[in-house]
Amino acid sequence: MAESYPAQPGAEAEAPAREEVRVYTRFSRTQRIEHAVLLVSFSLLGITGLAQKYAITPAGEAVISLLGGIETARIIHRTSAVALMAVSIFHIVAVIYRVFVQRAPLSMLPTFEDFRHLFHDILFYLGRRTRKAYYGRYMYAEKVEYLAVVWGTVIMAITGFMMWNPIATARFLPGEAIPAAKAAHGGEALLAVLAIIIWHFYHVHIRHFNRSMFTGKLTEEEMEHEHPAELDAIRSGTAHRPPPPEVVRQRERIFYPLAGVIVLVLGYGLVRFVTFEETAITTLPPGETAPVFVPITPTPLPTLTPLPEGALNFDSWEGGVSVLFENRCGSCHVQGSFGGLSLATYQDALEGGLSGPGVVPGDPDNSVVVQIQAAGGHPGQLSPDELAQVVEWIQAGATEQ
Repeated sequence: MAESYPAQPGAEAEAPAREEVRVYTRFSRTQRIEHAVLLVSFSLLGITGLAQKYAITPAGEAVISLLGGIETARIIHRTSAVALMAVSIFHIVAVIYRVFVQRAPLSMLPTFEDFRHLFHDILFYLGRRTRKAYYGRYMYAEKVEYLAVVWGTVIMAITGFMMWNPIATARFLPGEAIPAAKAAHGGEALLAVLAIIIWHFYHVHIRHFNRSMFTGKLTEEEMEHEHPAELDAIRSGTAHRPPPPEVVRQRERIFYPLAGVIVLVLGYGLVRFVTFEETAITTLPPGETAPVFVPITPTPLPTLTPLPEGALNFDSWEGGVSVLFENRCGSCHVQGSFGGLSLATYQDALEGGLSGPGVVPGDPDNSVVVQIQAAGGHPGQLSPDELAQVVEWIQAGATEQ
């Protein structure tokens, strides 16, 4: 459909014969509304989703704080997801209408011609052709981007349901499927956002700002550059034309009941998606705060009771050595046998533990007790004077009585 507008509106005082700009309707108002809902919902999903995926990064923390907290971010994310699925249902019905009622061709599906166009463009970029391929209503890059949106929406809906309803998911799939869905959901989100920023923004907004999705129209010059095959079809009268009104009404009598069933079925599925189960992820009011007991770390060692000077005789096990070990090493080597070493009795001290004999009469260097104490830093560390007396006792033969 073509229309004519003055090349320079409001310039009536200039040349009497003004060149008129011919424009062609490319997208209807309904299609532009679909795109606007998709644009808003996708943007909100990307912002809130990536903020949750990278919540511990400075950027993620800043976005979540700006949105009012993690609970608000989750509410926005889920509301946007419902809007995206709702507009997807509408798009399915709209495509069926265009195909069944208006008999419009499925021009967004790839064909063999797209591979020829890709090959021609490669030759053009290599300097082997003088112009790009002869595109129709949609070029191959636009078709790939459209199918990527369809594929991404399906993946995000499936994995989103699994995370939104983990109990139901675990009834039919292994528990590992839920973290796998989370990884796929986050990875697909990151891929989609990068594709929009790197690919879509460049081709639609930077390389050439295509306003058709906002205004619904393209100029004749833009059509010649972007869609020359479609423009030639319009000029020659071979482009698709809407059927007569009476035929449209006849087909609509079949379409509307069918569309009503589709909307009811898919709408019920969307409601069940949202309300399938109540989980811990459901937004809750802030919990109560209470003081938390935090043990002191590291746990302080028990205070050692000083032994009275001159009260013990270290010339034998019974004379005072056993009392010294019980006071200093009792919790680990008298009541217990840490490392296999027990100092509860004289025989236990001679037998020792996993590291060897605890006491070797006449040989303090090979006595495990002396080796450990000489290294220092032991929980039951002897004082230098106490260790010297134990060494002297061992050197004298380590007598029991």
